[in-house]
Amino acid sequence: QVQLVESGGGLVQPGGSLRLSCTASGFTFRRYAMSWYRQAPGKERELVARISSAGTLTNYADSVKGRFTISRDNVKNTVYLQMNSLKSEDTAVYYCNTNMYYTDYWGQGTQVTVSS
Repeated sequence: QVQLVESGGGLVQPGGSLRLSCTASGFTFRRYAMSWYRQAPGKERELVARISSAGTLTNYADSVKGRFTISRDNVKNTVYLQMNSLKSEDTAVYYCNTNMYYTDYWGQGTQVTVSS
């Protein structure tokens, strides 16, 4: 079965950095685009970044452009989200996602808290 396991969240001060990882199993990872979403308290889940199956195409939410970088390692079956210059408004639970045959699959999420 499809499994997505996130890690790397935590508490960081404004201006700091974190790198999230999502390790996938149960499907042929290299064939599918991968995404990171986030959900802040009281808000809807929003797309943060997406990367194509080969890693050659990426897109980002306007709010994170120039600060976040999505990447993937198709040997390790892992997708990453490097987050720099973090702001308090980046505080959220971050989820790894893929879509196969019109079905969304999600990880359990990892909490990112940006606070001094």
